Amino acid sequence: MKNILLSKSNNILLSTIAGIILFMGTPATLHASMFFQDNPQEVTLFNQFKGEVVDAQNNKPLVFATLTLEGSNISTITNTEGEFLLKIPKSIKEGNIIVAFLGYKTSVIPFNQLKENNNKIALAISITKLDEVNVVIPKSARNLVKETLRKKGENYFEDPTLMTAFYRETIKKRKKNVSLSEAVVNIYKSSYSSGQKDAVQLYKARKSTDYSKLDTLALKLQGGPFNALYVDIMKYPEYIFNEVTMDDYDFSFERTTRINDKLIFVINFKQRPEIIDPLYMGKLFIDAENKILTSAIYSLNITDKEKASKMFVRKKPRNARVYPVEIAYRVDYREKNGRWYYGYSNVLLEFKINWDKKLFNSVYSMSAEMAVTDWEKNITGEVPKNKDRLKSSIILSDAAIGFTDPDFWGEYNIIEPEKSIESAIKKIQRQLKKSNPNGGESIP
Repeated sequence: MKNILLSKSNNILLSTIAGIILFMGTPATLHASMFFQDNPQEVTLFNQFKGEVVDAQNNKPLVFATLTLEGSNISTITNTEGEFLLKIPKSIKEGNIIVAFLGYKTSVIPFNQLKENNNKIALAISITKLDEVNVVIPKSARNLVKETLRKKGENYFEDPTLMTAFYRETIKKRKKNVSLSEAVVNIYKSSYSSGQKDAVQLYKARKSTDYSKLDTLALKLQGGPFNALYVDIMKYPEYIFNEVTMDDYDFSFERTTRINDKLIFVINFKQRPEIIDPLYMGKLFIDAENKILTSAIYSLNITDKEKASKMFVRKKPRNARVYPVEIAYRVDYREKNGRWYYGYSNVLLEFKINWDKKLFNSVYSMSAEMAVTDWEKNITGEVPKNKDRLKSSIILSDAAIGFTDPDFWGEYNIIEPEKSIESAIKKIQRQLKKSNPNGGESIP
């Protein structure tokens, strides 16, 4: 939810919507390093499956649906169009693919039934009848959301907390990987009822960039881990539901479902028809009994691409028109001893650039993903000095240079963009423990 940077010539594209920025400069001073696995050798090692995951009732794509090989850490997620790419080592001859999405019935598919292309997986909504449980739906969905936000001091971490998180950001031109950066960061998270911003400190980082795939346009993602961190609605509600914008949305009950044995209200929200400026729309998953936001999936309303473009672009080359095509967010919370905290978030951003006097346009997609791996109470409340903190304007692919440590990444120095963030976390868990033997509570 923070920033985006594009580089070309010495022209500047600068905009802001919840902190998103586009910037054009020159790629001439940027250094490239090769880690990507887009080569013929990879084809011989993996079976590759492509397709889409959709709602069985209305055929709409399901964004951020997960596909996991049962009993392994091999998984992937769908993009903003519900599409997926799943790679399974050829050494694995059989197994089931678990397809899951919040509020939907999980589907189990033997992976040998998948085709190489054009797989279409339809998931059915999971509905819990209220006559089966002793819970009454509140009369107002809006009031339920307000109450949930109001109760964050009761339901979410109140102690200052030091979290360790794994962060990954990816940039693609159409379907080709262009840049990938990964980092381990320390998050000094303040109380959920506090107005104090979280502080972030970079611990280890690495990057892989192939600017040859960008032609004359080099693209960067500004904001680094803050892109994912600010998706924490309960900590930063002002980015979506502040005192002014709350009345700009219509809220409605969609259904009830069960997630991890908890009864969940699924709340739809979208901007009111008379509101002109693009806002957000999506679903909130609220614990029916305790009024706790457990997850949220939402996107920016860009029906009017001209207005959405003006929100993002202030300056640009005269021969280019830049439009956001899709901007989607997801945040998941975890529970420990009756208190909830930020656990995972994902941001997907897609932009189209139309060039004058050129037949074909350029499409770029960016993703920022972060997962908390462990945490401990920050008893003293100490935070790093300003000079040691990451700034919200950070470009991780540039900052990674000073934090590279091949010994830390060890045998996993090959970055694999199609592997899940969970897979990457498991690979470096041993190194994290070695580096911090007295660390906090590990997150499964």
